[in-house]
Amino acid sequence: MSLWRDQVRIGLGPDRLIFAGYRRGVHPRLVRKDIIAVHPDDAQPFWQAAIDALPAALAASGPEKPEVTVVLSNCFVRYALLARNSAVRTEAEWLAFARRRLASVHGQVTEGWEVRLTETVRNGPLIACAVDSALLDALQSKVAEGRATLSSVQPYLIAAFNRIRPKISHESCWLLIEEPGCLMLVLVRSGQWLSLRCRHVEADWRADFAEILERESAFLALDEPCTKVMLYTPTAFEADSCSGYQLRDLTLAGGGAPDDRPLAMALA
Repeated sequence: MSLWRDQVRIGLGPDRLIFAGYRRGVHPRLVRKDIIAVHPDDAQPFWQAAIDALPAALAASGPEKPEVTVVLSNCFVRYALLARNSAVRTEAEWLAFARRRLASVHGQVTEGWEVRLTETVRNGPLIACAVDSALLDALQSKVAEGRATLSSVQPYLIAAFNRIRPKISHESCWLLIEEPGCLMLVLVRSGQWLSLRCRHVEADWRADFAEILERESAFLALDEPCTKVMLYTPTAFEADSCSGYQLRDLTLAGGGAPDDRPLAMALA
């Protein structure tokens, strides 16, 4: 990333682009922010409408070519948590292992996916992140069409975790990352990731907050409940609806004003 070029971060979701433009410099300033609604077409891949909106959104940044980081909605990414295995050593072996794990769940469609691995903590489990290769190709093409340079593509789970990693440290907690219609649930025990799941939720899912975590705990057969919850959400949580749980809101822990909360996916 260059200090001498403007930076643009875009949160790419099925029904919206979240846009955060930063002025170049040692300490980049947030100078443009926007949320652009898009309308998926059932006849196309469900990511196509958002990607097609990119050139016009980037053109509004001005004549200079910015560097662009795209954060992909968890709706667009498939994840698998891989425990360390002494029999798997090289990167190629880990990637093959990840592909087998994903294929066992999703079938032949995984042959068209790009797979990358990310560490959780040192010597801890790895996260396999898989994205449709056609999405990545279209993304590269549309960013170039918008006269910009694509410098990075990140899954939202990874982008959010990197922002708040120092705040979690060796905690035992649930990490909840919310998007419209999509909830990522991660269970961390003493800093080690034990599980992750992305599930569809309705707009009123918060009314069932405690029940969701209780069901997840039962599914994982936890020997003791985990009541600490770290939140990364586009709107503030009403704590009184979450009796029995200790909530900590980390959405803006990496920086940002309170009214920037809806931009959480795209913030640097």
